[in-house]
Parts: sequence; C-alpha cells; structure tokens
Amino acid sequence: MSQKLVIVESPAKAKTIGKILGADYVVKSSVGHVVDLPVKRFGVDIENGFQPEYVVVKGRKKVVDDLVRTAKGSGDVYLAPDPDREGEAIAWHLQTLLAKADKALCFHRVSYNEITPKAVRAAFDNPRSLDMNRVNAQQARRVVDRIVGYRVSPLLWKRISRGLSAGRVQSVALRLLCEREKTIRNFIPEDYWIFGALARKLIAPVEPFKIRLTRIDGEKAEIKSSEQSEAVLKDLSQRKLRVKKVTVRDVFRNPYPPFITSTLQQAASSVYGMSPSATMSNAQHLYEGIDIAGEVVGLITYMRTDSCTIAAEAIEACRGMIKDKFPPEYLPDKPRLYKSRAGAQGAHEAIRPTDVARTPETLAGTLGPTELKIYELIWKRFVASQMTASKTSQRTVEIDAETETEGRSYTFLASASELVFPGFTTVFGAVAESEKTDKDDEDDEAAKLPPLAEGEPLECLEWLGEQKSTKPPNRYSEAALVRELEQNGVGRPSTYAQILSTLNQRNYASRERRTLFPTELGEKVSDFLVSRLGELFQVGFTAKMEESLDKIEEGELAWEAMVGEFYEKFAVWFEKAKGPPADTAKVLFVLEKLEVIREWAPEVKHGKRTYSDAKFVESIREQLVEGAKPVTERQLTALVRLACRYEDQIDGIRKIIEDAGLSDMAAESDAGSSRPSENTLKKLDLLKEVECQAPAKRGKRTYDDRKFIDSLRRQADSGRSLSVGQRRQVDRLLLKYSSQIQGFDELRKELAIEEPVAGDDAGVIRAMLDSMGGVKDWREPTTRGNRVFDDHSFYESLSQQFRERGSLSPRQVAALKRLSNKYKDQIETEE
Repeated sequence: MSQKLVIVESPAKAKTIGKILGADYVVKSSVGHVVDLPVKRFGVDIENGFQPEYVVVKGRKKVVDDLVRTAKGSGDVYLAPDPDREGEAIAWHLQTLLAKADKALCFHRVSYNEITPKAVRAAFDNPRSLDMNRVNAQQARRVVDRIVGYRVSPLLWKRISRGLSAGRVQSVALRLLCEREKTIRNFIPEDYWIFGALARKLIAPVEPFKIRLTRIDGEKAEIKSSEQSEAVLKDLSQRKLRVKKVTVRDVFRNPYPPFITSTLQQAASSVYGMSPSATMSNAQHLYEGIDIAGEVVGLITYMRTDSCTIAAEAIEACRGMIKDKFPPEYLPDKPRLYKSRAGAQGAHEAIRPTDVARTPETLAGTLGPTELKIYELIWKRFVASQMTASKTSQRTVEIDAETETEGRSYTFLASASELVFPGFTTVFGAVAESEKTDKDDEDDEAAKLPPLAEGEPLECLEWLGEQKSTKPPNRYSEAALVRELEQNGVGRPSTYAQILSTLNQRNYASRERRTLFPTELGEKVSDFLVSRLGELFQVGFTAKMEESLDKIEEGELAWEAMVGEFYEKFAVWFEKAKGPPADTAKVLFVLEKLEVIREWAPEVKHGKRTYSDAKFVESIREQLVEGAKPVTERQLTALVRLACRYEDQIDGIRKIIEDAGLSDMAAESDAGSSRPSENTLKKLDLLKEVECQAPAKRGKRTYDDRKFIDSLRRQADSGRSLSVGQRRQVDRLLLKYSSQIQGFDELRKELAIEEPVAGDDAGVIRAMLDSMGGVKDWREPTTRGNRVFDDHSFYESLSQQFRERGSLSPRQVAALKRLSNKYKDQIETEE
C-alpha cells in the first residue's frame, strides 16, 4: 500500500505532523505559497473579469516538482496548510497544480487549530472539500493589492524616488503615523491650574492626606489664567474644610478574554518591548511544535485569529485545573464565554495552550527565553479568563471648603481603594495592569485615607496650587498602532506584524524605545499619497474593503463584483492623481531654452533600461506635435530639472526659470531627487578604490560588487540620484570593505553611514557568533548527493551576512544554534 501524501506549509510543521501520523503518510512542505502573481508583470486581466495570472513562485520549482513526483504514487493527497484565507488559497493552488499532473488523485482538505495528536487525527478522520468562498476572499485581496501597488508605486518613483512602494493597508498605517506626528508638531499647549490641599483629622489618626479641587459652584473646576488662580487661592485661604459625604462601594473587575492576534502583540509589546514580528515568530514556533523529551508537541493553538471562541473541552480542562489549584471562590459557577467583535472568524479559536496542565514552570528548561515569555503570557491570560472577578472596596470622600459669608462653593475629593479579593489577578495581575490605558496625571486616588465621618471638620495644613500645560497626544507605540488599526477595522490578524515590518524596511518609520516615528521619507510619501489619492488611503474606505472581503468569505458577495466596484472608483481617483496637463506654452518655453545644448550627457544603462536626456527631450517634442496625449505636469517638471542640470550651457537658466514662474519646479530639482548628494558622492569615491571580492553565484543570479559599484557611479555621474535601496546598499558595501578604508570610524560618523537594521534577537545572534569564533578544530566537509556541507564555511557565511545586514533568517538562526551545540565542547562559557 502506497503512502498518502500530506502537504503543509512549513518544514517544522511537516516534522511534527509526520511524527503524529506515522509511516502510512509522507508529509511534505510547500514552504509557503507555491504560486503567485508574476513579479515583473501586472498579472491581472482587467478586461476579463480581473482574472489573475498565477506563476510558480521563484525558488519553488524544485518544491513543486518534488510534490508532483510524490503525489503520482499516492492516490490520496491531504492538503493541510493553515486554517485561514492564505492557507486555503495555498491548498487550492496545490490542488490545481497536482491535478494537472495526475487527474486520478483524490484530494482532501484538513484543518486544525492546534497541532496535537488528538486534533490532527480528528482532522484527518473528518476531511472536507476546499472552501472556495475563503479562497475567493484571498484572491480578491491579492488582486486589489496588486492593482494598488502596481499602479500607485510608480507615481512615487516619478515624484519622489525609485524603489518606493505604496500599499492598500500599509499606506493607511503610515498615514495614521504621519497625522499623529503633525498633530504633535502643531500642538499649542494651554496653561491651566489645579488646586488641592494637604489636610488632616483633628483627632487621631492625624496623618495628613491630599485632596483635590474638582468643582466650583457645582461646575467642573477649570482655572485657565493666573488671575483666576490668584483669586481662587485668596478665597480658599479664608475657608475651613468639612467632610460632606463618604461613599463606599465595591468595584468588581472581570478578567480579559483569551488572546487574539492583536491583543497578544499588544501585550508582548507593553510587557516585554517585543515587536509584533518577533511575537509572531515565537508564537509560530510554539504552534508548530517544540521538542519535549523526544516528542515534538504543538504548545498553543493557531496564532492568527480574531475570534474569542474557546472549545468547550478546553474550557472544562481549564476549570478543572482552577478547581484543583485554587480555593473554591476562584472558580465561577458557570464557564465564562466571550463575544468576538463583528466580522471575526468564528470557526477559529482564541489563542490558548493546547494543554493547560502544561504550566510555564514545567517548560522553563525546554523553551528559549522569548518563547517562554510568550507561552507564559498566553497560559496566564487563558487561565485568568475562566476565573472570578477581582473585588476592590473604593471609598470616596467629598469635602466642602466652608465660609461664614456668602460666596462661591468649592468641592474637593479624595478616594482610596483596598483590594478585598484578588480573583483572576492572582494569575494575571501584573500583565493586566500593563494593558490598562495610562492613568490621568491628576488621578484622585490616594495611597491611604483615614476613617472619616460625614460632618467631620478637617484641618488644612497647606493649600496646594500647581500650574500645568496641556500635552499633545502620545506618539504611537507598535502596540498602540496595532490597536488603532484593529479598532478601525484596518487589516487582519495575519497582516499586523507585516504592516509594521514593511514600514520599517521601507524606511518610512523608525522605532525608538517602543515608540514609532515617521521618517522624513515616510512623511514625504504619505503627504504625496494623501494629496493625490486621499480617498483611497482613507481609514474608513480601507475598513469597508475589509468588510467586503469578509462578505466574500461568508458567500454573500462575488469576488469579481467586489473588485469591479473597487476598480471603478480607483480608476477615477488614479486619473486625478496623475495631475492636470501642463501649460503648453510653458512646455514650449522650456523646450526652446534647451535648443542651445550642444553636448548632452552620455546615455546611462540601468538594468534593462537606457536613460538619455537628448532622447527624452525629443520625445516631448514629438508628443506635442502628435497631440494625441497631453504633456503632464510631471513631464514639465522633468524638463525644468533637466534644464537646470545644463546651466553651464544655458546662460542664466535659473533666473529665466524663476521669471517664467517655474521656480517651484527648479527648487524641487535642487531639493532632492534629481542630483545625488555630496555625501553619496563621497561614499562612492571611497568604494572606487576598494578591492572587491570575486563575483559570487547564488542560484541563477551572479552578485558582482565591483560591477554594482561602477553602475552606481555612472548613474551618479549622469546627475541622477540613487534610490533609498541603492543608498542602503552603498552603506552595506562600505561596512563590508571597511578594513580597506583608512580612518573608517571617523568617516562613518562624518558621512552618517547607517548600520543595518538589527532584528529583535540581534544580541543573542552576535553572542553565538562571537563565541564560535574560538572554535579551532572544525570537522571535515562532507558530501551528500551533489551538495558539500562545510561547517566552517557555513559559519563564515553567517558571520559575514550578520556583519552586513545585522540579522539572520529564522532558519539560519536555528541552524546556527545546532552548529553551536555541535561545537559546544570548544566554546568558552561564563560560569
């Protein structure tokens, strides 16, 4: 009997599933998506119902060929990618490819929310067919994102710099960041005064306590000038304090629901300062399986979810554990059930431990430090969610400032709370507090209040007055931005971490101590997109798009209809974004000034394209003569920039441009995108003299540092600036060849050479690489098939990549850990 084929997404998951299913199954990994829209073509047939063109993803051909070979002898193929839209689409693409190769194959879709023997076997005992509604929702999302990215990004290339990107959700997140930054920048503080008093009882206990003025003549106390402040203080100085009212009430606080993707990311950021991408990477490891005593076990349920639902048996197991571990009053009479937000995917569960009996303490020696932190958060939140509420006794005292004559009334407040019963906070207290919104600086809460009775007189030891100023809103932290996106319905669980990573990778935002700042480039990109395509990158519009995708998944809306409706609006907005046609008289004026040029800059070849100033000018002349297509403002701007570059051949061109009312375009030329900066030119001069490594071939591509440097030099010599990505690569090359550059440390500061962006585990990786630098006795290389495995060469390649990029991929980190363990007898460790 032939083995049945099972296909999952990741190699780690394949290993875990394979051990659970046994010898009757062969488990393979697709390594993510196997097909996607083409990289260098639009890939969407607008005229034919927006049908996408799918091609095999670069680097996946061998994977596909291997799956086809294995499937031919299997008969049954079980498609087992993740239980979400992306996973369903991967399953559909796999089925389409394999069915073409062997029409006799029988396909089964299996999905599970946790990778445990019980859950996996249950899924394989009850397979289903593909959910085409979910596939179509993913397909609609992919097509819409391609339309936005493929059409809008070139506008950024033309107006700001090549290599920039716009995204349907990414650009909305950037807009939120930039709008908050402008609010902070434009904020005008207003002064105000707060008043209080240091009071005490006339009889024991006489320890002083603070009270705060809250009302004047029954209205909220708002003092906004020094004159008002002086008048209030003068009036109060003649008065005596007396307790008017004492109120005691019990405050019950219910536990939070179990984590969903966004709240897990927020908690990990708030408590540990962990980025969303690092949080999801660690959660992925916990979900796919951890080796515990020789058995690979999935420790948590699927971590990309927006549902608060919990399986009944998991609730019962949790309640059973609470009953065994805690006194009876910690367990509610009935299980707690939590309501998911509208549009949440109810078929999924919230994030919880697969076995609540597996406490964080039992895993302390098995999990890595960051994995243990994430598991502990998830475990505690889940257990606390089924516990009783905490109970606090809150005492509030209302105090009058009395006067013997008629006048204004002043009311003061003081309050104090005492924990009566901790309830769920016994398990989740510290983390729960960290998730609360920041308390008001003027909180009335006192550490302790003495026993007070209504009508009791008090002694005022000191009247307290303080001038303050209103503050601008805080900048977004990563956690706060994720919360803002979620609350506004922008993005979905699978996208939050990627959105933030993209903003960082594109240099649109930077992160400092958990706080996000838009970069100068990010603000420039956002300003342009909002000014030209404000309707498209509006929070409300993006949220409605997400709702439409949800309707497709529910079978309530056809995906082609949804994309068609979107495209009608987009086409109108995009035409407007191109800008109005240029003034023909101004175009002719600039062309006339360019006629005196006799020596044009040489043509420059960049990639497959050739750039020629002379040919560009001639093409504009032909465009005017033919009259079929108007010259745009962008083309006129390019002509003005070009004319300024030839000022040595056109006498007084800058004054001529200014007199013609085109100075803004000339200023734009000076400001940025047409000429490389002096810094960039100095950096290229340094690279001119270095001795580069021999060209290296990786896959089908050859990487030649010298050829790349020379191409950048030609580009700069022609007067064209380098893109953001090219400038980053220049910095990486300078760091790579720093040993050949005299006085590099001083030059690094002078030229602001950027270090590569380090990942969240950079310190750990650096420590491992440094410790392995002492290995003297490397094992001999071995050959398996056509491949040579050389530990020393592999270590050197990882070290070089980390020096250049500041990070390694998760797979490389895992391989480095295995390598470190292999040579642990030669690695010095601290006691």
